[in-house]
Amino acid sequence: MKIAVLVSGGVDSSVALNLLKAQGHDLTVFYLKIWLEDEVSYLGKCPWEEDLSYVRAVCEKAGVSLEVIPMQKEYWDKVVAYTLAEVKAGRTPNPDIFCNKLIKFGIFLEKFGDQFDKIATGHYAQVVEQNGIYVLECAPDEIKDQTYFLSYLDQKQLAKLIFPIGHLTKEQVRDLASSYDLPNKDRKDSQGICFLGKLKFDEFVTFYAGEKKGDMIEAETGKKLGEHRGFWFHTIGQRRGSGLSGGPWYVVDKDTEKNIVYISKQYYSQDKLRDTFEVEKINWISGQKPVKNQLKVKMRHGKKRYNCKITFISDDTLGVKLEERDQGIAPGQFAVFYDGQICLGGGIIRKSL
Repeated sequence: MKIAVLVSGGVDSSVALNLLKAQGHDLTVFYLKIWLEDEVSYLGKCPWEEDLSYVRAVCEKAGVSLEVIPMQKEYWDKVVAYTLAEVKAGRTPNPDIFCNKLIKFGIFLEKFGDQFDKIATGHYAQVVEQNGIYVLECAPDEIKDQTYFLSYLDQKQLAKLIFPIGHLTKEQVRDLASSYDLPNKDRKDSQGICFLGKLKFDEFVTFYAGEKKGDMIEAETGKKLGEHRGFWFHTIGQRRGSGLSGGPWYVVDKDTEKNIVYISKQYYSQDKLRDTFEVEKINWISGQKPVKNQLKVKMRHGKKRYNCKITFISDDTLGVKLEERDQGIAPGQFAVFYDGQICLGGGIIRKSL
């Protein structure tokens, strides 16, 4: 097949590229440049310079052509604007989900999809066709599984995608990187935003939203215990970042108008249910609502899933009841639903009850 391979400079996409080459496909490699120079100049070095150096070395070793595609404006319009609006409203955004939906498998697919049979990335997920429906299945590596970040994709997108390492564990991918003797075989995994692994979320928020000191108040007593840099740096359920002794302290609420962050040591007391919430703007990957109302749900990337019962409030709004309490249900977070190993889709948490 003729395949477009989206790479980041990391080990996963590089192994995906080499697996496809070994299978004899006709490959063109693409690196999507999504950041303006000014946005990251304060880091001291353009983060994509190192990424691109690895990408070029991997492509040269594999003997495949590379194209660098500028998508800064599109990324700003589709991902950065959404993220800023959410944090300034006090919600918890997920730019990676929108980057996948609107950039990598959105605008890129619209611009270049007709030129290729498939588009490949280094995601840990699997696409399987069942009776004419494309199904998103989990990777066997529960920790690395990335279906959470792919939950907003639709049938048209999944039909075009392949994930060459989706059936592998991270350990197996590392072993393949060594066997291929890849230039980046020892490179650490990135923990940043989308294609830009170097930029942590707090750095992203600092650049765009700045800092504004506000009070950190104990929820039960109303006593001021300290100050914070801006409510947008804090998420409901968050344990880090208070800088206070005598904890652990948890973020339990925010006042976005007064720039106040409320904290408590009693976050796990029995009067705080944290097991019921509403989800809106839901995307079902198959295009159809699930028949079952007993499913599993994730509220963040990672291994943890909860058994839950869903109730339809409207066509694109759900009520969700967990079997157990969660550490922090924050408006803006994505709730992603599963039936066994199949990712059904997800939506945005509107409020907890």
